Amino acid sequence: MSVPINALTDTFAVAPQLSAEDMQSVANAGFKSVIINRPDLEGGPDQPSSVEVMKAARAAGLAVEYQPVVSGAMTQDDVVKFAQLLKDLPAPVLAYCRTGTRCTHLFNAARSL
Repeated sequence: MSVPINALTDTFAVAPQLSAEDMQSVANAGFKSVIINRPDLEGGPDQPSSVEVMKAARAAGLAVEYQPVVSGAMTQDDVVKFAQLLKDLPAPVLAYCRTGTRCTHLFNAARSL
């Protein structure tokens, strides 16, 4: 995997944009689940699609959820849903967006619920 992973806790980490090709490395690193917080096409047509990434994640044995959150427009509903995903998905969980910052904000907000 060519992108840096930032562990926020023992069971949760964030990363910048990942691709389908990264999913086996994510599984090999010990993660059990992936949350995709970057909306499809946010970065244009060259951005890996959630469908491609989800297919590869499942093939690598990962649980995966697509929860698109618009940068700079996070809502309370986004936070509540993210908190529920963290509760329901097998840990450790890796979430990604464009840079990892949006996922970090979601995580911090979800912990304060």
